[in-house]
Amino acid sequence: MQDKWALFQKFLITENAKIDLTDFIINSIIIVILALILELTYTRCAKSLSNRKLFANNFLLIGFTTMLIIVIVKSSLALSLGLVGALSIVRFRSAVKEPEELAYLFLTISIGLGLGANQRIITVLAYCIILLIIWIRYFITIKSQSQNLFITVYSPEPLSLKLDDIIAVIKQFFKAVELKRYDEDKGFIETAFLVEITKISTLQACKSELQKLSNSVKVSFVDNKNY
Repeated sequence: MQDKWALFQKFLITENAKIDLTDFIINSIIIVILALILELTYTRCAKSLSNRKLFANNFLLIGFTTMLIIVIVKSSLALSLGLVGALSIVRFRSAVKEPEELAYLFLTISIGLGLGANQRIITVLAYCIILLIIWIRYFITIKSQSQNLFITVYSPEPLSLKLDDIIAVIKQFFKAVELKRYDEDKGFIETAFLVEITKISTLQACKSELQKLSNSVKVSFVDNKNY
């Protein structure tokens, strides 16, 4: 009985558990390369309306942190249980709103898990297959590549213009529309939309249709390079 208890205690201690420094350095280099490629892939191929470049900057930190956690806790049951307890009292909140963002986050975490468990071949192979599929689908649809623009609609005559009418016109010409700002006062009405366009010619058509709502309407289009 004492031998079994001593064996269990030995299983729990972490002082004798050693991390191979060479493997850790190799895995660190691999995950940095994979995360940077994934950032480029997401920024170029994703269809999210959010700030893709800013969101992609988190991939390296998430992947490396996941790998570090797995490397530390995989050799100790005590540390694993401690990690579960720590995560149970910490609530993570994020602004993830689209399934595509979640998919890339899960891919980043999977890379960290695989390299943390020292499964380099299967991790890199699965990563390459997934990215190959993403890029193939991107090049297939490259002819219909879209662009995100800010559209601002302003009028000094708020009584002659309604928000519902503006939205109805905007949705006629753009496949993705997101209202970013709406200001209305006695002396003016101003709205700002983030839209996704596929043809430049639709801009003039949309402007003409908006000006039919009121002669005082002014429309501006602004490209945000961060999107």
